Amino acid sequence: MKQNEKVIIFSAPSGAGKTTIVKHLLSTNNRLVFSVSACTRQKRESEKDREDYHFLSVEDFKKKIELNEFVEWEEVYEGSFYGTLKSEITRIWKSNKAILFDADVEGGLSLKKYFGDKALAVFVKAPSLHELERRLRNRKTETEKSLKVRLSKAMREMEYEKSFDVVLVNDTSEESCREANQIVNRFLE
Repeated sequence: MKQNEKVIIFSAPSGAGKTTIVKHLLSTNNRLVFSVSACTRQKRESEKDREDYHFLSVEDFKKKIELNEFVEWEEVYEGSFYGTLKSEITRIWKSNKAILFDADVEGGLSLKKYFGDKALAVFVKAPSLHELERRLRNRKTETEKSLKVRLSKAMREMEYEKSFDVVLVNDTSEESCREANQIVNRFLE
Protein backbone atom coordinates (compact mmCIF):
# COMPACT_ATOMS: atom_id res chain seq x y z
CA MET A 1 0.00 0.00 0.00
CA LYS A 2 1.41 3.38 -0.98
CA GLN A 3 1.87 5.91 1.78
CA ASN A 4 -0.55 8.27 0.04
CA GLU A 5 -3.25 5.62 0.29
CA LYS A 6 -3.10 5.57 4.08
CA VAL A 7 -5.40 7.48 6.37
CA ILE A 8 -5.02 8.07 10.11
CA ILE A 9 -8.08 9.19 12.03
CA PHE A 10 -7.94 10.64 15.53
CA SER A 11 -11.37 10.90 17.14
CA ALA A 12 -12.49 11.82 20.62
CA PRO A 13 -15.18 13.45 22.64
CA SER A 14 -14.71 17.22 22.79
CA GLY A 15 -12.03 18.11 25.35
CA ALA A 16 -10.18 14.77 25.36
CA GLY A 17 -7.07 16.31 23.77
CA LYS A 18 -7.08 14.91 20.25
CA THR A 19 -6.27 18.26 18.62
CA THR A 20 -3.16 18.68 20.80
CA ILE A 21 -2.00 15.20 19.75
CA VAL A 22 -2.76 15.82 16.07
CA LYS A 23 -0.82 19.12 16.12
CA HIS A 24 2.13 17.32 17.72
CA LEU A 25 2.06 14.59 15.05
CA LEU A 26 1.99 17.18 12.28
CA SER A 27 4.98 19.01 13.77
CA THR A 28 7.07 15.83 14.12
CA ASN A 29 6.09 13.62 11.17
CA ASN A 30 6.62 14.93 7.63
CA ARG A 31 4.78 11.96 6.11
CA LEU A 32 1.45 13.35 7.35
CA VAL A 33 -0.78 16.12 6.03
CA PHE A 34 -3.76 17.44 7.94
CA SER A 35 -7.17 17.13 6.36
CA VAL A 36 -8.91 20.44 6.95
CA SER A 37 -12.57 19.76 7.76
CA ALA A 38 -15.43 22.01 6.78
CA CYS A 39 -17.75 23.34 9.47
CA THR A 40 -20.49 25.88 10.08
CA ARG A 41 -19.57 26.88 13.63
CA GLN A 42 -18.13 30.29 14.45
CA LYS A 43 -14.39 30.65 14.08
CA ARG A 44 -12.51 30.93 17.38
CA GLU A 45 -10.13 33.86 17.76
CA SER A 46 -7.01 31.71 17.37
CA GLU A 47 -8.26 29.83 14.28
CA LYS A 48 -7.56 30.49 10.62
CA ASP A 49 -9.90 29.74 7.73
CA ARG A 50 -8.60 26.93 5.49
CA GLU A 51 -5.93 26.00 8.07
CA ASP A 52 -8.01 24.91 11.05
CA TYR A 53 -11.33 24.52 9.20
CA HIS A 54 -13.05 25.57 6.01
CA PHE A 55 -15.56 27.87 7.72
CA LEU A 56 -18.80 27.80 5.72
CA SER A 57 -22.26 29.23 6.18
CA VAL A 58 -25.02 26.68 6.77
CA GLU A 59 -26.38 27.58 3.32
CA ASP A 60 -23.02 26.95 1.60
CA PHE A 61 -22.53 23.69 3.51
CA LYS A 62 -25.96 22.40 2.46
CA LYS A 63 -25.25 23.33 -1.15
CA LYS A 64 -22.04 21.26 -1.06
CA ILE A 65 -24.07 18.34 0.36
CA GLU A 66 -26.46 18.60 -2.59
CA LEU A 67 -23.49 18.64 -4.98
CA ASN A 68 -22.03 15.48 -3.33
CA GLU A 69 -18.78 17.26 -2.43
CA PHE A 70 -18.29 15.49 0.91
CA VAL A 71 -16.73 12.12 1.78
CA GLU A 72 -18.76 12.34 4.99
CA TRP A 73 -20.69 14.98 6.87
CA GLU A 74 -22.97 15.27 9.85
CA GLU A 75 -24.97 17.72 11.89
CA VAL A 76 -23.07 17.44 15.17
CA TYR A 77 -25.25 19.87 17.08
CA GLU A 78 -28.42 21.51 15.82
CA GLY A 79 -27.44 23.84 12.97
CA SER A 80 -23.75 22.93 13.38
CA PHE A 81 -22.42 20.88 10.46
CA TYR A 82 -18.99 19.27 10.04
CA GLY A 83 -17.63 17.27 7.12
CA THR A 84 -14.73 16.15 4.95
CA LEU A 85 -14.52 17.63 1.48
CA LYS A 86 -13.52 15.30 -1.34
CA SER A 87 -11.25 18.09 -2.61
CA GLU A 88 -9.17 17.74 0.60
CA ILE A 89 -8.52 14.04 -0.07
CA THR A 90 -7.44 14.83 -3.63
CA ARG A 91 -5.19 17.68 -2.46
CA ILE A 92 -3.34 15.53 0.06
CA TRP A 93 -3.01 12.37 -2.00
CA LYS A 94 -1.52 14.40 -4.87
CA SER A 95 1.32 15.29 -2.46
CA ASN A 96 2.02 11.55 -1.84
CA LYS A 97 1.41 11.92 1.91
CA ALA A 98 -0.77 10.08 4.40
CA ILE A 99 -3.90 11.91 5.51
CA LEU A 100 -4.32 12.82 9.16
CA PHE A 101 -7.86 13.49 10.37
CA ASP A 102 -9.01 15.21 13.55
CA ALA A 103 -12.68 14.17 13.68
CA ASP A 104 -15.46 13.82 16.18
CA VAL A 105 -16.48 10.24 17.02
CA GLU A 106 -19.28 9.82 14.47
CA GLY A 107 -17.17 11.46 11.77
CA GLY A 108 -14.25 9.17 12.63
CA LEU A 109 -16.42 6.08 12.32
CA SER A 110 -17.78 7.31 8.98
CA LEU A 111 -14.25 7.90 7.72
CA LYS A 112 -13.11 4.45 8.90
CA LYS A 113 -16.03 2.87 7.06
CA TYR A 114 -15.33 4.90 3.90
CA PHE A 115 -11.56 4.16 3.77
CA GLY A 116 -11.67 0.60 5.19
CA ASP A 117 -8.27 -1.12 5.44
CA LYS A 118 -6.48 2.04 4.30
CA ALA A 119 -7.41 3.67 7.62
CA LEU A 120 -6.19 3.48 11.19
CA ALA A 121 -8.80 4.85 13.61
CA VAL A 122 -7.57 6.02 17.04
CA PHE A 123 -9.99 6.87 19.84
CA VAL A 124 -8.57 9.39 22.29
CA LYS A 125 -10.15 9.65 25.70
CA ALA A 126 -9.56 11.57 28.89
CA PRO A 127 -8.71 9.44 31.94
CA SER A 128 -12.11 10.27 33.48
CA LEU A 129 -15.32 12.19 32.86
CA HIS A 130 -14.33 14.53 35.70
CA GLU A 131 -11.04 15.33 33.94
CA LEU A 132 -12.88 15.87 30.65
CA GLU A 133 -15.19 18.39 32.33
CA ARG A 134 -12.18 20.16 33.89
CA ARG A 135 -10.51 20.48 30.48
CA LEU A 136 -13.66 21.85 28.85
CA ARG A 137 -14.08 24.40 31.65
CA ASN A 138 -10.43 25.48 31.31
CA ARG A 139 -10.99 26.32 27.64
CA LYS A 140 -13.35 29.09 28.78
CA THR A 141 -15.33 28.71 25.53
CA GLU A 142 -18.41 27.03 27.02
CA THR A 143 -21.52 28.27 28.76
CA GLU A 144 -23.00 26.03 31.47
CA LYS A 145 -25.66 24.97 28.97
CA SER A 146 -23.20 24.14 26.17
CA LEU A 147 -20.93 22.36 28.69
CA LYS A 148 -23.80 20.07 29.72
CA VAL A 149 -24.57 19.34 26.05
CA ARG A 150 -20.91 18.47 25.37
CA LEU A 151 -20.60 16.24 28.46
CA SER A 152 -23.82 14.41 27.61
CA LYS A 153 -22.57 13.85 24.05
CA ALA A 154 -19.18 12.70 25.39
CA MET A 155 -20.83 10.03 27.55
CA ARG A 156 -22.67 8.68 24.47
CA GLU A 157 -19.49 8.81 22.38
CA MET A 158 -17.51 6.80 24.95
CA GLU A 159 -19.73 3.82 24.07
CA TYR A 160 -18.10 3.68 20.60
CA GLU A 161 -14.46 3.33 21.69
CA LYS A 162 -14.50 -0.41 20.92
CA SER A 163 -15.32 0.40 17.27
CA PHE A 164 -11.87 1.98 16.84
CA ASP A 165 -8.60 0.19 16.08
CA VAL A 166 -6.72 1.73 19.01
CA VAL A 167 -7.77 3.47 22.25
CA LEU A 168 -5.34 6.08 23.57
CA VAL A 169 -5.94 7.35 27.11
CA ASN A 170 -4.73 10.95 27.20
CA ASP A 171 -3.57 11.31 30.79
CA THR A 172 -0.61 13.62 30.09
CA SER A 173 0.01 15.33 26.76
CA GLU A 174 3.71 14.42 26.66
CA GLU A 175 3.13 10.69 27.15
CA SER A 176 0.10 10.61 24.83
CA CYS A 177 1.99 12.39 22.06
CA ARG A 178 4.89 9.93 22.36
CA GLU A 179 2.49 6.98 22.24
CA ALA A 180 0.60 8.49 19.28
CA ASN A 181 3.90 8.80 17.38
CA GLN A 182 4.59 5.11 17.94
CA ILE A 183 1.08 4.08 16.83
CA VAL A 184 1.27 6.17 13.66
CA ASN A 185 4.79 5.08 12.71
CA ARG A 186 3.86 1.39 13.09
CA PHE A 187 0.89 1.92 10.76
CA LEU A 188 2.92 3.80 8.15
CA GLU A 189 5.70 1.20 8.02
